Amino acid sequence: LKVPEDDVRVARKGLGVIPSMKRVDTCAAEFEADTPYMYSTYEPGESESRPESSKKVLILGGGPNRIGQGIEFDYCCCHASFSLREIGYDTIMLNSNPETVSTDYDTSSRLYFEPLTVEDVLNVIEVERPEGIIVQFGGQTPLSLATRLQAALEELQIPAASGEGMVKIWGTQPDAIDAAEDRERFEALLNELGIKQPPGGIARSQEEALVIAKRLSYPVMVRPSYVLGGRAMEIVYDDANMERYITTAVEVDPEKPVLVDKYLNNAVEIDVDALCDQYGGVVIGGIMEHIEQAGVHSGDSACSIPSQTIPEESLATIREWTPALARALGVVGLLNIQYAVQEGQVYIIEANPRASRTVPFVSKAIGHPLAKYASLAMAGQSLEEIGLTEEVVPTHVSVKEAVLPFSKFPGADVLLGPEMRSTGEVMGIDADFSMAYAKAQISAGQSLPTDGTVFLSMNDQNKERCIPLAEKLLENGFKLVATEGTAAALKAGGVTAVTPVLKIHEGRPNIGDMIKSDGIQMIVITSSGDSLDAVDGRALRRSALSNEVPLVTTVAGAVATVDAIHAIKSGKKIEMQALQDFFEDA
Repeated sequence: LKVPEDDVRVARKGLGVIPSMKRVDTCAAEFEADTPYMYSTYEPGESESRPESSKKVLILGGGPNRIGQGIEFDYCCCHASFSLREIGYDTIMLNSNPETVSTDYDTSSRLYFEPLTVEDVLNVIEVERPEGIIVQFGGQTPLSLATRLQAALEELQIPAASGEGMVKIWGTQPDAIDAAEDRERFEALLNELGIKQPPGGIARSQEEALVIAKRLSYPVMVRPSYVLGGRAMEIVYDDANMERYITTAVEVDPEKPVLVDKYLNNAVEIDVDALCDQYGGVVIGGIMEHIEQAGVHSGDSACSIPSQTIPEESLATIREWTPALARALGVVGLLNIQYAVQEGQVYIIEANPRASRTVPFVSKAIGHPLAKYASLAMAGQSLEEIGLTEEVVPTHVSVKEAVLPFSKFPGADVLLGPEMRSTGEVMGIDADFSMAYAKAQISAGQSLPTDGTVFLSMNDQNKERCIPLAEKLLENGFKLVATEGTAAALKAGGVTAVTPVLKIHEGRPNIGDMIKSDGIQMIVITSSGDSLDAVDGRALRRSALSNEVPLVTTVAGAVATVDAIHAIKSGKKIEMQALQDFFEDA
């Protein structure tokens, strides 16, 4: 009909076409079911919802699981429901995914199996009339509804069933969410606060993208605006790849601009989760240092709490900028900020005024349930009342590692980059970083060899950074083989104990043959990104996977792996401890 969705909704209601809410009979008619599982249908007949006039909160879940949108957000929705029920609210969960814990019968007071769309959410709101709606715990799916939902609530002015005011969105308001996601508004806010970000620009055509990239100088990071899980993000090294990206990866027009940012080579990425109340109180939940360099999606990168290598001055800057930005945006609830630190200089990459996928990890690392606290903050409690007013810096080290599904997808390349690929994560905790990292690797299914031969293949950007790594491997008793270019760079850097080996396309016997004959115990390979790597490098990485040879695709990840191997070889015992044991005095 080429008319707005809202107009269709108004016309539908004007004709008296109203969905009725039906109950799922969870007891198969044996006896009356008390657990209210509801779904909507346009079948005529009586509505079976029987809403209460109590104090109620509607929590929007994450909808279907996909990469970047999974159990971490479901965890937050569950904690929201538990904590709000404890303080006297009835909680209503709206989610369309029966595979989640948030849709278990005992998680919420009432449950609606409905799609996460503005129309379906409004149908439930009009039946239940809750005091508040929480949109920031279900990831990007409910967050993307916030602006249109707010506009509808302002227009409809629906009174809450409890008699306490109108139905409204709790926590960070949609305008603040938009201010963080809209590149131009966000840039203006950062300039006002004196917060630095990597140089960049907004391209609304291929020509604009090429001009911005030329001004910044390659490499650049390109991505569509408003993305989830880093979809269609890429690091681009030249004009030819930029043209390919614009023509094949994304649709670019004035309505869908592409963001082009200077890629910060060899920068360390930092994730910060913060908690904010509505009275201006802000506390940092955790500062996580990524193991992999900036440019690897935060959902795929291993990270540690507390930070291991970031200078104190840089951490002080992060601790200053985080509350300043939270207050300027008017955040109530959770805020995730991603920073990059390059040679001591801090840059902000992005801010997300919502629960991030790191919230469960941070909560377990510091011994404080951040999602629960955020729910209480949205309900009107101050940080003082909640009991968290200062950043907790634990004395132990916690490492989060991503679990990647490559073995389940024949032919998929295993490289890490700006687009998220992991489908889960694990956690290792110990008194020192190396053992915590070793525990995380073992949990993720990565075996850690203690002797044998390691194959090294570095792109030109990483050849120099590989020299200290090669020295560490030799110190730990490993033999080294490398491609001709990498071997030459190592020898030029003083590492002579390395044997050159042929690439797959260069003849036989080659590195592929060595892998198949169990001659290689670990592989460290960084991609050049060229057409040869797409064939030769991909085949090599797949060979490592099918032969179950540990494979590391970043130099930083390799250094951390070698340190973990050294910790095991030096006789440190891998001890299992209950999570609660780390917080006995808390």
